[in-house]
Amino acid sequence: MQLDSPLVAVVAAMLMLGALPSQADSTSPAYGSTEQNLMLLDNGLVVQGNDVETPDGYTSGFRLTAGFTPQRMPLLDLGAEFSYRESDDVPVSLADGQQLLDTTSLGGSLIAGVRLGPLGLYAKSGLAEWQGEPVSDGDRLRDGGGTARVQGFGARLQLRRLVSRLEYEEIDAPAMDHLNLMTASLHFPF
Repeated sequence: MQLDSPLVAVVAAMLMLGALPSQADSTSPAYGSTEQNLMLLDNGLVVQGNDVETPDGYTSGFRLTAGFTPQRMPLLDLGAEFSYRESDDVPVSLADGQQLLDTTSLGGSLIAGVRLGPLGLYAKSGLAEWQGEPVSDGDRLRDGGGTARVQGFGARLQLRRLVSRLEYEEIDAPAMDHLNLMTASLHFPF
């Protein structure tokens, strides 16, 4: 048997994946951030928070997450997320043309995740209420607002101290397209 055969590659990959669970922090929730916990209660409830800022500079805000791991299901993580976002001078395409809006959104989602050794996979679903106000006072510009569905999914991989995250989140409203995010990050504390 040659060393470059596909069978050897598959066996090597399986051995590496089998060794990884011993390197992972199994107490971190699948959806957990790399930020410090704001609160850890005796009953296992973990509260985390972080700032939200988009790369284009339009949007800032915060996200607060609370969750726990059921005692009899140690690989399952359940939680809820509350987010507040404020955007300035966002170009929005509407049926009657383009306009600039200042938008505010307030949302809530339920989160469920599963931990498979160092890999955590999670999904979220919820609602966001949003309000948009035109930047200038033109006749054709109008206020907008409504409630939209929020959905997303993500993955978290932790190898010793290196934590990598990939997350996608979508708000199902054309005027809120600027809040649809895909983020990827690597964190290595030292």
